[in-house]
Amino acid sequence: MPELPEVEVVRRGLERWIGGRTIVAAQVLHPRAVRRHVAGPEDFAARLARRRVAAVLRRGKYLWLPLEDGDGDAGGGTSSYALLAHLGMSGQLLVQPGHALDEKHLRVRIGFTDATAGELRFVDQRTFGGLSVHPVTDDGLPEVIAHIARDPLDPAFDADVLHAALRRRGTTIKRALLDQSLVSGVGNIYADEALWRSRLHYDRPTATLSRPRTAELLGHVRDVLTEALAQGGTSFDSLYVNVNGESGYFDRSLNVYGREGRPCRRCATPIRRRPWTNRSSYFCPRCQRPPRPL
Repeated sequence: MPELPEVEVVRRGLERWIGGRTIVAAQVLHPRAVRRHVAGPEDFAARLARRRVAAVLRRGKYLWLPLEDGDGDAGGGTSSYALLAHLGMSGQLLVQPGHALDEKHLRVRIGFTDATAGELRFVDQRTFGGLSVHPVTDDGLPEVIAHIARDPLDPAFDADVLHAALRRRGTTIKRALLDQSLVSGVGNIYADEALWRSRLHYDRPTATLSRPRTAELLGHVRDVLTEALAQGGTSFDSLYVNVNGESGYFDRSLNVYGREGRPCRRCATPIRRRPWTNRSSYFCPRCQRPPRPL
């Protein structure tokens, strides 16, 4: 599933190409793509028509487009609704010329009054992602994601709040990193990478982390996310692409994820993989020793 760097790459592309544009119409080609819009596909399309995309914003793995009244070049002021997007396992938001051939798994098409902007296309092979329109809170967040925490690259992210939450929760460090109510945008790949850099085993209890250790881990999380973002994210297959259909290449820089049996870049010990909550955890058994039983 795309994590923060992949979603941020898409956000930046959308901001460049469709920010400030006015939607002329939306066409839903597969109802499952808008299943989270409970009023149905027709209502979804009606709520987008003649709305201006005020900006393209992100929190964690979610993208949203605040919608303004599209009458006039200056927009309609405050947005009370937003178009929310989640890419799921295989979702893609592509900006394509209107004359381009339809993608095999095209689910939603959104056109703009300015034809030079092309079309925004939601393509999703596995249909786990989706689009929906929701009211926004006073803070400008779609109501359905108001519970999602800020991500480590957000200037307003509070490291002290995170440390206090880690100390009082009876959980392990990787579970905490993937808990979107604590810290958003970090998924399996970047959690494993940050834990390797921190020399922390994924099953280390969070209650054992000192404040300096938490700060060190958070620094590595930020470094991993920033480096991945600079390389366009991680693409193991053609499903993870930017708005122009281009793949990222951070997979070439991964230290542990997907490297089972290959030597640790730090100590040469073979990397191990262990099943973990329907996923896999990759780690170095020498650099990241498991915690001692309590």
